Amino acid sequence: MHALIRHPPAAGRFDDDHARSGRPAQADNRPAVLLAADRPAADVLADLGSSTDGLATSEAGARLARFGGNTVASMRAQPWTVLWHQLRSPLLGLLVAAAITSFFVGQRSEAVIIGVIVALSVGLGFVNEFRAEKAAQALHSRISHQAVVIRDGQPVRVPVVTLVPGDVVELRLGDLVPADLRLLTVCGLECDEAVLTGESMPVAKSPAPTAATSLADLTCCALMGTVVHAGEGRGVAVATGPRTEFGAMAADLATAPLHTEFQTGLARFSMLLVWVAGALTTFIFAVNLVLHRPLIDALLFSLAIAVGITPQLLPAVVSTSLAAGSRRLARKQVLVKRLVCIEDLGDVDVLLTDKTGTLTQGRIGYLRAIPVAGVSSGQVLRWGLVATETEVDAGGAVGGNALDEALWDSPAAAGVRDAVRRHSRLAVLPFDHERRLVSVLVRTPDDAVVLATKGAPEAVLDRCKAVPQSLRRALAAEFASGNRVVAVAVRSADDVGPLTVADERELDLVGLLVFLDPVKPEAATALRALSDLGITTRILTGDNPAVALTVCRELGLPQGAALTGADLDMVDDPTLAARMMTTTVLARVSPEQKARVVRVLRESGHDVAFLGDGVNDALALHAADVGISVDSATDVAKDAADVILLEKDLGVVADGVAEGRRIFANTIKYVLMGTSSNFGNMFSAAGASLFLPFLPMLPGQILLNNLLYDASQLAIPTDTVDEEQRRRPSHWDIGFIRRFMMVFGPISSAFDFGTFAIMLWLLHAGPAEFRSGWFVESLATQTLVIFAIRTRRVPWFRSHPSLPLATAAVGVVAVGAILPASPLARTLGFAPLPALFFGVLAGMVVCYLAIIEAAKAWFYRSAPRPEVRRSPHQRHRRHMRRRAGHFASTSAAVGRASRAVPQRPRTVGGA
Repeated sequence: MHALIRHPPAAGRFDDDHARSGRPAQADNRPAVLLAADRPAADVLADLGSSTDGLATSEAGARLARFGGNTVASMRAQPWTVLWHQLRSPLLGLLVAAAITSFFVGQRSEAVIIGVIVALSVGLGFVNEFRAEKAAQALHSRISHQAVVIRDGQPVRVPVVTLVPGDVVELRLGDLVPADLRLLTVCGLECDEAVLTGESMPVAKSPAPTAATSLADLTCCALMGTVVHAGEGRGVAVATGPRTEFGAMAADLATAPLHTEFQTGLARFSMLLVWVAGALTTFIFAVNLVLHRPLIDALLFSLAIAVGITPQLLPAVVSTSLAAGSRRLARKQVLVKRLVCIEDLGDVDVLLTDKTGTLTQGRIGYLRAIPVAGVSSGQVLRWGLVATETEVDAGGAVGGNALDEALWDSPAAAGVRDAVRRHSRLAVLPFDHERRLVSVLVRTPDDAVVLATKGAPEAVLDRCKAVPQSLRRALAAEFASGNRVVAVAVRSADDVGPLTVADERELDLVGLLVFLDPVKPEAATALRALSDLGITTRILTGDNPAVALTVCRELGLPQGAALTGADLDMVDDPTLAARMMTTTVLARVSPEQKARVVRVLRESGHDVAFLGDGVNDALALHAADVGISVDSATDVAKDAADVILLEKDLGVVADGVAEGRRIFANTIKYVLMGTSSNFGNMFSAAGASLFLPFLPMLPGQILLNNLLYDASQLAIPTDTVDEEQRRRPSHWDIGFIRRFMMVFGPISSAFDFGTFAIMLWLLHAGPAEFRSGWFVESLATQTLVIFAIRTRRVPWFRSHPSLPLATAAVGVVAVGAILPASPLARTLGFAPLPALFFGVLAGMVVCYLAIIEAAKAWFYRSAPRPEVRRSPHQRHRRHMRRRAGHFASTSAAVGRASRAVPQRPRTVGGA
């Protein structure tokens, strides 16, 4: 149903009407790739109005206007979806039902009050969640992917979203296939198609037509969303965006991402209060019925108690915190795929990072050639330029790796470029991370056939017939100086057929090419910032261990040991975990070994972040608690990452960690507020209803109290966080929260009952005055207690709240004190309070905060020390959630499912 090909062709014309409608030109209902698979590549190009030189830029622009962007789905903030999130609360439904019932039984003022408060509550939640969604949308729009296409006969990089049917696309190792392609040429091309077919083994590709009946049989096509596992190739796009097979599959999937463990922790806390509220409200409702109070009053009062103890605006507080955090990080060039990833950053205690571009400047410069005896430096340079996967006649700048680009653009290459162009390429054996080298079969200007090989010195030297000791000494000296080195070797060849690994033997060493990647001046400062946050940094690199250790020494990292990939293969997991304690560098490691290191550290109880940008980093990015990549990374690395850095700088990683910890600390403040004051106040209401001949507070007054209190807490995300809270990760611990509730809730209740005594026996208050007095006192105590709970230090003297938080708290208390004397008092059921009450209230608030401060000091001294390690079962469950979430949401830039970002289970809590 996605056919873009006329079958049979019509004079080389591209059928615009049928393509635009998504219908085949004839009755064949097969997908576009299946229609293209059994036809010669030349016919497919003709049907698409294209050629091996690709489309003209003007034609590509015209097709983009007709067919739209190459996206499966885009992330957009949907106001109706956000509103539904606010309206689907069961408690909200009960309140609306109660308000309607109250209206029809004659208590219309009560119904109006409840309706207004419900509307305000929904409105606050909607505004904050919608702002958070808009922030996430803005972040997603800044994450881009590019592809190399042939336009006007030349390879150029273009955004993936601008690909159109007929574009000729180049594929290289690690690329995400950006559209459904009919392959034109391949060189050892293999694609990982597990995302579509579930097949775990890579599929070898060939341009020969195939009479395929299923996606698994499409050996002559490369499908959107799959990954280039090996080799390279070139294909023409036959379908883009939603017309691809991936697009059709993604359209059938739910796009809502799975809940993360951070969100699950919030839900568990909310359920704790729901159970408490359920017990209290059931008890209160039963007591009021026994006391023969009106059914509607008993129902409304019970529901108000339930709402009062439930943290209705907790999602809004969290969303506000995360959205504000995302904006702060975006200003520092840090983008997150999902907002909850920010909190996840705060849990990290080990960072595994690559070296190039992170600790070094990433601007690789060619220094010199070191030839063997009898070979000139120019010959080493010439063979180094020849031995590349990049099309040298195109300038070598489009799609090449950093070393090839540095070599080609160096002044020294100017004298040999013409000679390089006169070599005719016959075959290529592309680079892979197991061999760590590339081989090219060429015909020289004098008609000789030569195999040229370039790669990691250890790999090349092992395949050479002889290696002079002088060259080995030179190599060791370059490594000790921190320089990057590749070796070049050649041999004569008679066979001009396809290259195989077996051909890389009996080579004649030509020499070494030396490159310099200077250390970043700011890297040392960033590493110290990470250390101050309690984060241990380890370097994983494909470079030589001596080079990596030299860089570490220059940056002041602890001088630990270095392990190589060969060392890892010789030890089991427990031994590796022990050796990691004294290891600073892991060098010459494969993608699987990187992922193994991440897994071993996580199973040892660490929270691991991995920073990488290559295809060889994708497995480790998936395995880490937090995967971090950069905007210039390979597509597969960006897709696997949770966080994208627009600048490859460890300093912004430290900023992200600190921001995550700040957000979690502020979230916990709201949680502890709810347990210390809401629980106490609602317990007081339940107790008072047993002995008072009237309701201690009307349902509408309880809801208004809760709304004003929650409104003041919306400023919590702006609050400052003490330094000691940002220097260590904190985690969810429901047991900790429960203990906090059982200690501080009764203190709040004790002062409530003191207020009851004052109102009844000192002021001889009637029902309206009693309710007014308790309303003002409960609002003041539960709101102002934030100043004590927000810090473990002595408030005001050693820890200052933010100005918005202080203003909001004091302002809400002032509003509550004014309401009983305002024109709304009669409507709300309030009565004016005597001046004596406010004098007593001031003294009670001071005593309350003093007792809370003393209880806080005792509580934190006596609380059990949190245990941060998670069991292997918990970690396995988290890993499975990450895998299950692979299809949970779609990336607007790549047009493929981006991985959901679940977090690890939280077992430790506290502010």
